[in-house]
Amino acid sequence: MARPTGRPKAEALTELLLTMFRANNLTLAWGDRLVSPLGLTSARWQILGAIVQADRPQPVAWLARDLGANRQNVQRIVNDLMGDGLVAFEPNPHHKRAQLVVLTSKGQQTYEAAIELYNPLVELLAEGLPADEIEAAQRVLSALRTKLETIAADDE
Repeated sequence: MARPTGRPKAEALTELLLTMFRANNLTLAWGDRLVSPLGLTSARWQILGAIVQADRPQPVAWLARDLGANRQNVQRIVNDLMGDGLVAFEPNPHHKRAQLVVLTSKGQQTYEAAIELYNPLVELLAEGLPADEIEAAQRVLSALRTKLETIAADDE
């Protein structure tokens, strides 16, 4: 990634983006190790989490939108999860082809087991990090995500 020069905010944002890329890669590897005993990857766990966090069953396209992910990639992962008996499709009363994705009981149990593995380790990660700094980082990343979503929508 090119580094802008002479513009303090742009330089700071570039450093943040580079750190975010590195942290994302490390987070995905950490998540993969964490949930591999459950037959999951970080990507599969993330999809299960999106299903759990949704206030109602959603089609794949909506899950992808909520995750900021490519619909085709989410569809492939959902198909894999279905093959493993972790999710199922239900008819969508609002759309004939875009079925709704729901957790099966096995999927719910697997997700809960992942969270049981995650909770003590996230507590360890949080040690020594002030809550107000975590919250500030979350606000900055949320604002960045909103700007990036706006740019992506303008490009469509």
